[in-house]
Amino acid sequence: MHYKAIKLREHEGIATITLDRPEAMNAMDTQMRAELLHAIKAVEETSRVLVLTGRGKAFCAGQDLGAQSNVLNMDLERLLRDEYTPLIEALAECRLPTIAAVNGMAAGAGANVALACDVVIASESAKFLQAFTRIGLVPDAGGSYFMPRQMGMAKAMGAALFAEPISARQAADWGMIFEAVPEKDFADQWYGRAAKLAAGPSKAYRRIKRAIRSSFENTLEDQLALEAKFQGEAGKTRDFREGVVAFTEKRPAKFEGR
Repeated sequence: MHYKAIKLREHEGIATITLDRPEAMNAMDTQMRAELLHAIKAVEETSRVLVLTGRGKAFCAGQDLGAQSNVLNMDLERLLRDEYTPLIEALAECRLPTIAAVNGMAAGAGANVALACDVVIASESAKFLQAFTRIGLVPDAGGSYFMPRQMGMAKAMGAALFAEPISARQAADWGMIFEAVPEKDFADQWYGRAAKLAAGPSKAYRRIKRAIRSSFENTLEDQLALEAKFQGEAGKTRDFREGVVAFTEKRPAKFEGR
């Protein structure tokens, strides 16, 4: 597929998807969502980690509102059901570890697309904004699901109701994201994190993602059973054998993702 609204680069196990509408602060339109969904699914079998970032000063300004007449006539329920839901589910359920490298403003649905990734690394110049109440709407694209799980009920409620920008440093302090990085170190940091995951035990990562995401719905008994099942499966992989041999030989493991 030829992409127009995003760029895709695969190199050394790292698939980097760059939102590429800088003139619109990488706001999402139908084409961008379709291309994103296609790219996420395409790289699951060809790479070992997925990074989502933005070109220019913004990560993503959320939904492209376009002309006023178009916005007021939007079928928002259909838009969310048919275009955003498959995208958020594809990110959350991706077989690869996913990193949102938030380079600038992440607003509205753009913020929540970032939160759907496994790890969020942000430049200290970035901000997160649940902008919905500024135009009389409610958080969507998974925001009402991810925020309370990642930052707690009190912070999530305040972020949604007041629609005030949250700095990257504040977001890290609240547990909303994994880390905030000085702007001069940002590119090296997220790429280094991605490279580490790309060289790691992919089958273990896949089970870690599923176990942690399942924990909010499971009882302790259910979660312990799931851990036992996944550990039994991981213990049969070549990467486990390599990890044990490398440990006994006092050398770094060379994982193959098998």
